[in-house]
Amino acid sequence: MSSGPPHPLAPADAAGLSKALAQLNTVVLGKSQSLRLALCCLIARGHLLIEDLPGVGKTTLAGALARTLGLDQRRVQFTSDLLPADILGTSVFDRERGQFTFHQGPIFAQVVLADEINRATPRTQSALLEAMEEGQVSADGRTHPLPQPFFVIATQNPSFQLGTYPLPESQLDRFLMRIDLGYPDRDTERAILAGPVRKERMAGIENVLAPEALLRIQEACAHVHVAAPLRDYLLDILAATRIGAGHGLSPRAGLGLQHAARAWALLDNRGHVLPEDVQAVAEAVMSHRLSALAGSNGAGGDGRARARELIARVPVG
Repeated sequence: MSSGPPHPLAPADAAGLSKALAQLNTVVLGKSQSLRLALCCLIARGHLLIEDLPGVGKTTLAGALARTLGLDQRRVQFTSDLLPADILGTSVFDRERGQFTFHQGPIFAQVVLADEINRATPRTQSALLEAMEEGQVSADGRTHPLPQPFFVIATQNPSFQLGTYPLPESQLDRFLMRIDLGYPDRDTERAILAGPVRKERMAGIENVLAPEALLRIQEACAHVHVAAPLRDYLLDILAATRIGAGHGLSPRAGLGLQHAARAWALLDNRGHVLPEDVQAVAEAVMSHRLSALAGSNGAGGDGRARARELIARVPVG
């Protein structure tokens, strides 16, 4: 395989990425792999779905990421009575001007935490996901672009909990990655109990990477080299998902896997993708799509197990 450019990032941007990861690990303890995947998802210009129980650090992760990167963040608590306008915004008649004026909703932020997205109705879910896909909001015949960078972190309760509306396949596919945080190990949980409370940990976060630098890093990600044999490996993985299942991963999923692998390589300041990069992100990119194809609407661990099995079975080169 061609080696590609060895160092695609400016030294200051590469150092900023390393500092960002190091700082995140001091706030969300014992979850270095999940934090790296979350940052990888942002670099790849994707959106992140976190499925887990309450209280394991989902909100802390979103807040820490936004503060570390100097991004504007807003949180929306999804409930069954939430309306699309509560997220996107609404037009209000201005008596003085004699016309309607659009008032932006909380989606007009660089990082949006959509908390418990599967507690809202499908109509409200669709409004959010359409804005994510289009990068803009339409109202009264006008389009309002969303800020850049723009990153949605949606949290989802396990489907066995009451009052949930599972995301259908087409909406799950809008998320580049799905991860879970899980319970910390015993030593990490001891450190959490003995250490400062969440507010104190968050108060100590510094902005170590400016939004302008993040935009440069996102642009560099699109140019990380993918050699022809590596692309064949990606195609072999996609083909393996389509054998004997009736439906497999879509071309959009393949593009997502490639984008995520590029971002993973970039976190090592490497200008080319290795098979190990694909393998590192495969479960997060593929699991929710495979679960949905199996009819479980993204819940449970079947998709994760199948993703691991496929990566173990498909040969490299």
